[in-house]
Amino acid sequence: MLPALLACFLLGIVAGLRTFTAPAVLWLLRHGGLWAWLLSAAALFEYALDVSPKAPARTRAVGLSVRIVSGGFVGWAIATSAGHSAIAGAIAGIAGAIAGAYGGLALRLKLIEIMGPITSGIVEDVVAIGLAVLIVLGT
Repeated sequence: MLPALLACFLLGIVAGLRTFTAPAVLWLLRHGGLWAWLLSAAALFEYALDVSPKAPARTRAVGLSVRIVSGGFVGWAIATSAGHSAIAGAIAGIAGAIAGAYGGLALRLKLIEIMGPITSGIVEDVVAIGLAVLIVLGT
């Protein structure tokens, strides 16, 4: 089992890569229901939008802000479900989201050089989904 605050940080990294993947996977695997499906639909929309050349940069103010909110939210959810401080979980998730956004951008730019924008986007989607599933199942 992953320590709760580490899981908050790691799931925050996923939020930094793909805003809606982290909460969608968390809700699908832990809660189900309408919110899980709405978050999943938002994640699917984000995957489609991401490969568009008109997609805004994840490190611009709006994109980064939404990733920070997503990271804080999943950090809060993981921490409170594990009986830890909601604030500490949210901070860990936010830190992970910032690291994921900037680190993911640097990696994505390298992957674009190697395999092109669409393939690199799909690879990043698969990595984000896989990491989210492993993190949520590991908590």
